[in-house]
Amino acid sequence: MTVAEASRKTASAAVGVRVRALREAMGFSLRELAERSGVSAPMLSQVERGETSPTLAVAEKIAAGLELTLSQLLRLDEGEHVAVSRAAGRRRYERGGHRFEELTPPLPGQRADVSLHTLKVGASTGGPGDPPIHEPGSRETAVNLTGLLALVVDGTRHQLRAGDSVTFDADLPHHFENDGEERARFLAVIAAGLRRS
Repeated sequence: MTVAEASRKTASAAVGVRVRALREAMGFSLRELAERSGVSAPMLSQVERGETSPTLAVAEKIAAGLELTLSQLLRLDEGEHVAVSRAAGRRRYERGGHRFEELTPPLPGQRADVSLHTLKVGASTGGPGDPPIHEPGSRETAVNLTGLLALVVDGTRHQLRAGDSVTFDADLPHHFENDGEERARFLAVIAAGLRRS
């Protein structure tokens, strides 16, 4: 085997391992990914086992089936495997007594985001009539750090004291309210598309 052949075999195996890991992380069977991508299940199986190297056209279809770009699938747009988000460089937003900071740096193919929220007394993250802002199947976990917080999901109210946490279907209408007499701070983790109907 030549050096070039060995290199191609190693690259094929790496792509296959990544496709399988992403497929399993999204909870798809080979057949489901085949339907989503338009690539046959036997071909996907060969790619995952490193028996064949997909053409760019096939790799692009697989990426689309996994809700990624080709660059994300092949990790062409990734640099380091560790991304530090410095406090001074975080993306911050503020609106009507609600301040939030995105703690997770924007990385390609990322399926979860962590944010820190601060609500002034009487403030909320949204209103009862706001539509859901997360994709279907998303889950959210929130941890109340300080203050008295209310989570309203699909019209039902849930009280959270400091230290309490909650997990819910984030594709339902929801918002948080500060019901206390001091500012409230909480962490929110959004995991995209994990819940499957």
